[in-house]
Amino acid sequence: MTRETTEPELTGVRNFRDLGGLPTADGRAVRAGRLFRSGHLAHATTEDAAFLTTLSLHTVFDLRNDADRRLEGPDVALPGVTNVNIPLSDPADGKDFWKLVRSGELAQLRGILGEGQAAGRMTHSYQRMIVERTAEHSRILHTMAGESVPALMHCAAGKDRAGLAIAISLLAVGVEREAIEADYLKSNAPHRRYKIERSSTAPDGMSPEVMELLAPLFDARVEYLRAAFATIESTWGSVDAYLLTGLGLAQETRERLRGRLLTGAAAGA
Repeated sequence: MTRETTEPELTGVRNFRDLGGLPTADGRAVRAGRLFRSGHLAHATTEDAAFLTTLSLHTVFDLRNDADRRLEGPDVALPGVTNVNIPLSDPADGKDFWKLVRSGELAQLRGILGEGQAAGRMTHSYQRMIVERTAEHSRILHTMAGESVPALMHCAAGKDRAGLAIAISLLAVGVEREAIEADYLKSNAPHRRYKIERSSTAPDGMSPEVMELLAPLFDARVEYLRAAFATIESTWGSVDAYLLTGLGLAQETRERLRGRLLTGAAAGA
């Protein structure tokens, strides 16, 4: 039996949740209190930090790049916690691109985001993270297979880079694909979403059309995640081959990871 997890009210950390309870194909489940995900911890309040301290975290994986960390600040220090920075590619990378997102006028946004360009950019970024970031994803899994759990993974919004790293971790321990997708889509809940901030002074700076153009960048869309899964299969042939060949995750290491993250034993074992 898995226990239900209660989601806390965090005011300075968005998109926090415990992955406990997600079912595996062999009848097990992710153990509560072992793997967490969130947005960045840079703005955690004193109360937020006090709550996070109660989780007995061993490791916080910060998947932000240097530009993110300059913009948002470093994570708050949590006593006894090891902070590991493993930068992953920004899902809509490019300094000039993000400058336009934050301050561009409507015509400029139409030019870079309209007619499916924004969604296409996000899909391509997920595919690139699968192919180009094998070393980083391998490091995350091998670190957790050691004595580095309970662990929390975050990027900026906790949606794309953390979302994909969490999805890969869940695939590695055999969580059902449908459950992985359902958890990923929880990032769309209003209280979880990354707050869009624009510095444009134009009258249409936050107009409905602007918000519609920006939406694909800030939505968790299942087609993005499925594009990543499809890239795994088209590049390596299967999830098992991706984990073994692409990420160098030997079977015994994978079993160790299952032991650290899952409840009980496999059905029929």
